Amino acid sequence: MPNILVIGFDPHTIPGFDPAPVAAAIEQGSKLFAELGLAEDLFLIDFAELDGRAQAELVEKLQSNSYDAVVVGGGIRKGPGLLELFQAVVNLVHWHQPDAAIAFNDSAGDSPDWVLKALEQKRNR
Repeated sequence: MPNILVIGFDPHTIPGFDPAPVAAAIEQGSKLFAELGLAEDLFLIDFAELDGRAQAELVEKLQSNSYDAVVVGGGIRKGPGLLELFQAVVNLVHWHQPDAAIAFNDSAGDSPDWVLKALEQKRNR
């Protein structure tokens, strides 16, 4: 069973943001991973911990298991002022899981689709 790490923001920690739609999409994505026989591991970053503590915790997570694919969520890529965090996350994944396919999603609910595409690309390399 392929191991998948999904990295994103904990929607409940983003100030002034309604977490319900994103939380529902995360739950939908988790159900789809299970239906596809993919073992999902969530790493949700507390939005208030962007001071480097989140990066240290991510390194611990990346070192704790071997992952076939890692998804970097849209909030980390698309949020204003988050380019430095996005770059750090991608580099940490590359350095600590060099054999993992890296996937990006449009929403938490479509993560499984992008993982399947990334795993297919990995097989065909």
